[in-house]
Amino acid sequence: MLCAMTAPRPIDPRGPRVNQGVLTVALLAGFVLDWWPVVPAFAVVLFLGAAFGPRYGPVLRLYAEVIRPRLPPPTELEDPRPPRFAATVGVLFLGAATVAFLAGAAAVGWALALVVAALAGLAATTGICVGCEIYLFVARRRGVELAA
Repeated sequence: MLCAMTAPRPIDPRGPRVNQGVLTVALLAGFVLDWWPVVPAFAVVLFLGAAFGPRYGPVLRLYAEVIRPRLPPPTELEDPRPPRFAATVGVLFLGAATVAFLAGAAAVGWALALVVAALAGLAATTGICVGCEIYLFVARRRGVELAA
């Protein structure tokens, strides 16, 4: 028996943007200080939020418990699937960067990590999330119902 999938409950889009901002600053600081362990650390941070939801992502939880209560309600909500997809892509890039660092290819590791930093920074500062747009493009082509 097939069951219809319903769109998940919409989320406050400011949480993922805070997560993206922290990720950007951390990766750039790691690059400037040439401290590559920040890369696998933030791969884990992104993985926890993407795989298990905002309660398990440290930055997302910080946003929900400390920052959000001090803000007015969001003016709009968004489907959680696009930011989760974008975070998953980030995890893959940061995972590949970690493997590169472990293999002694620091230039490749930093190149992959800086792609994530650049895209996360773009999303945090402008709201333009490239990974989210890729998800939306594919979802619309497949007829996936999106939360408003």
